[in-house]
Amino acid sequence: MKTYHTFEELPVWQDSRKLSILIFQAIKANKSFNAHWDLRSQLLKTAGSIMDNIAEGFERDGKGEFLQFLSIAKASAGEVRSQVIRANDFKLISVDVFKKLLALIKSISNQIKRFMDYLKGSTIKGKKYKSIAQ
Repeated sequence: MKTYHTFEELPVWQDSRKLSILIFQAIKANKSFNAHWDLRSQLLKTAGSIMDNIAEGFERDGKGEFLQFLSIAKASAGEVRSQVIRANDFKLISVDVFKKLLALIKSISNQIKRFMDYLKGSTIKGKKYKSIAQ
């Protein structure tokens, strides 16, 4: 595995950023979201929470804290998945957008889980995870 020096280098953070952008675009594309301001707001916040928790955990410099924040990010992925399903049920997003978002969210959740499993089984203790390359 590659050594990561910044959270921006993490593929899972990059995918989470992409998800946040796609959700923003989906909301912007459908004015019907204006009538569902609470769902719109929560979708944006929750999608942002995934990438933000990955970033915050990485910046903590400790494996235990990073694992904790990855767990929070994974939970946020589950929450945003539920919200995207609701947006689909309310016909606020197209079937194509729904499928694309759902696939990306599931991929992010799986990436976080694999990363957590890797960290749990490693001797890495922190400081930008220099040993991750081993």
